[in-house]
Amino acid sequence: MRRLVTTLGILGICSGAMAQQKAPAYPLITHDPYFSIWSNTDALNSSTTTHWTGAKQSLVGLVKVDGVTYQVLGQNEDNYKAILPTSDESSYRVKYTETAPSGEWTAPGFNDKGWKTGKAPFTDEDNADGTRWKSHDLWTRRTFDLADPAADLLLKIGHDDNVVVYLNGEQIYKHKGWHNDPRFIPIPASAKNKLKQKGNVLAIHIENTAGGAFLDAGIAVKEPAVNLAQKAEQKSVEVNATQTKYNFTAGKVDVSLTFTSPLLMDDLNLLSRPVSYISYKVAANDNASHQVEVYFGASTNICVNVPSQEVAASRYTNGALSVLKAGSVEQPVLKKKGDNLRIDWGYMYVAAPSSSKPNQYISTAEGAEDAFINGKAAPAAGKKQLMLATAVNLGAVNSTPKEQLFLLGYDDLYALQYFHTNLKAWWKNDASQTIDKQLNAAYNDYGSILARCTAFNRQLHADAVAAGGETYAALCELAYRQAISAHKLAKSPQGEILFLSKENFSNGCINTVDVTYPSAPLFLIYNPDLLKGMMNGIFYFSESGKFKEPYAAHDLGTYPLANGQVYGEGMPVEESGNMLVLAGAIARAEGNAEYAKKHWATLTTWAEYLMKEGFDPANQLCTDDFAGHLARNTNLSLKAIAGIRSYAMLARMQGLTTVADKYEAAAKEMAGNWVKLADDGDHFALAFESRNTWSQKYNMVWDKVLNFNLFSPDVYKKEIKYYLTKQQEFGLPLDSRKTYTKSDWIMWTAVLADNRQDFDAFVNPLQRYVTGTPTRVPLSDWHETTNGKMVGFQARSVVGGYFMKLLQAKFNPSPAVTQQK
Repeated sequence: MRRLVTTLGILGICSGAMAQQKAPAYPLITHDPYFSIWSNTDALNSSTTTHWTGAKQSLVGLVKVDGVTYQVLGQNEDNYKAILPTSDESSYRVKYTETAPSGEWTAPGFNDKGWKTGKAPFTDEDNADGTRWKSHDLWTRRTFDLADPAADLLLKIGHDDNVVVYLNGEQIYKHKGWHNDPRFIPIPASAKNKLKQKGNVLAIHIENTAGGAFLDAGIAVKEPAVNLAQKAEQKSVEVNATQTKYNFTAGKVDVSLTFTSPLLMDDLNLLSRPVSYISYKVAANDNASHQVEVYFGASTNICVNVPSQEVAASRYTNGALSVLKAGSVEQPVLKKKGDNLRIDWGYMYVAAPSSSKPNQYISTAEGAEDAFINGKAAPAAGKKQLMLATAVNLGAVNSTPKEQLFLLGYDDLYALQYFHTNLKAWWKNDASQTIDKQLNAAYNDYGSILARCTAFNRQLHADAVAAGGETYAALCELAYRQAISAHKLAKSPQGEILFLSKENFSNGCINTVDVTYPSAPLFLIYNPDLLKGMMNGIFYFSESGKFKEPYAAHDLGTYPLANGQVYGEGMPVEESGNMLVLAGAIARAEGNAEYAKKHWATLTTWAEYLMKEGFDPANQLCTDDFAGHLARNTNLSLKAIAGIRSYAMLARMQGLTTVADKYEAAAKEMAGNWVKLADDGDHFALAFESRNTWSQKYNMVWDKVLNFNLFSPDVYKKEIKYYLTKQQEFGLPLDSRKTYTKSDWIMWTAVLADNRQDFDAFVNPLQRYVTGTPTRVPLSDWHETTNGKMVGFQARSVVGGYFMKLLQAKFNPSPAVTQQK
């Protein structure tokens, strides 16, 4: 059974199936928001592997055949040598002022004696090792000498928000927005020509427009990576639910390289285990025998936020495994929060079975490769950007494949902070468990776990094909690991499951309700307890009295600190409707209302709020907040109606007939009024009584999936027919205001179709987006329908919403969508 397959240069054709598509990025290691590594090119050996944020986290794979070495995985990372260090490399101080300066303040000769002196970086973070900056504007000057003014220099800068940078009075960089991670910007030749050995000035003006505040800047030179091996020829890549499989030809042998993250949701201990499998299978392709060695390397950049952080590494054996371990020297456990961050506490592990007699060593990336390729001793490593290298000699290999297994794991020590209590990952609920026990269990159970993954992969694929076809199934398979690994699984101090999301590359919030809502279909299908784990913290926030509003909170903080809402503005109708609808969906999935019964008082408060404020919403935000405020939002009204109807269903399941009758009647009346007020001729409007506007009514999907029957099939048909006139090459726009879209909402809208032809008409443009987007990052859910480019967001859990069609098929076994000839 074939999956998402790329054959280089063309779209491969499955026997008897659809043409397959490539992915914007390919999942390799997928466990949680910090332990998440991807390949952003179609050929695995054409680029350095990265964390989902784009930061380099290099995995390297080599295969030596009769003395000739081929690269199958990754490329070495470029290094950057500091000429003028940033604060992550060395402490420095600059002149600064928060009052607009007069005169030529960017010029070397400017008199800045009246300015203050402060330690970099400048930040609004409490307890940061730098200078606190809370004002709107900041001006800085840094004077420096330069031994070689002719060097090919780069500006290294991280900033939040808008910035303009000058070198000796000439503007060299300007950006509106933020980049908290260091970016390397080429310095123009005209500015380089003005450099001198003494008295250069790097001058910066930065504006703090909203949110965080940060500035750190220096100058560096690039030291390009050297890759010593020749590339193997990649033949194909296949993505299924739990695995990404590559096939190569490396001279006279064929190599299968498989990455397995066993994210099986019916086994929470396995789901939480932070260990991935990397399997090499090698076989001769010429009916002869060849001497083969394999190599797997993992960069210690996996265990730091930025490459300049010092690490400590060691080697040991435990149980059946030979192990390499590394972690930051600093170990700032749960000290950082934010969006564009990597973990810099805890420890990474590379393990191989001792029975294979692995040669393990710690060196530089190039030194480790050189040692493997040329049989040398690996040079001693420093304290930064190390390579944990493992080489295994497979001996003589013929046409019968030989397999070599490697394990990559991560122990984060503490995973989350929940209302000021530090929590460990779920797998540590058993206090006797250690990462070494988890690594050994992963190795010992490899065969059975692989069999379980294979069975699950096949079942998911078959179910998705039956629900929506091959194209739909391929999109679901690509979304599966991404959706799960944007969460962290733990147990609350109250003993409840917590499955907390990170709002990746949106704002970094933790447990955002309007991220939970679109991701829910995946978890409703495979384990509703995980959806409860997304909702429990929000219930606790209200029921503990910490959140006092009569509606649901937006979030619980900034990942990984879940200490209370940080989003500046609530979404009252949005989040209350979300929680009520999802409570109803859980009851439908489980066949009882026990979960809702536990939180009945809170759900009642939210339902009462929706009765008062939900039908004709005031000027407030919804989950599509990037589109701005909108009063009388018809799609938001649909959510309120669905939330009220869900509450009625939950009441009836508990035998509360009077309550159920009241709220069901209210929902029916609202639905009737909605049709009248939203009507705009051949479609329904973006806002009530707003003519010549339109929007995707994706919230209406619950009326169909949960069989509320508030709207007639003619309402669905009317909208679907109109949407088909608004299609762009890469999908249906979100609404009439812009041409961008949200792919998860398209998947929900498509479920309103009553035939396969119309359903495919919405899904096929999304396939073109996934195939054709020029933005090579883990799947973005917010893209431009006219050119397929990412607008914002990446690697978010909301792609779990792609499973809505599969959920509809599960809840309603007699499919509403019929195959048309």
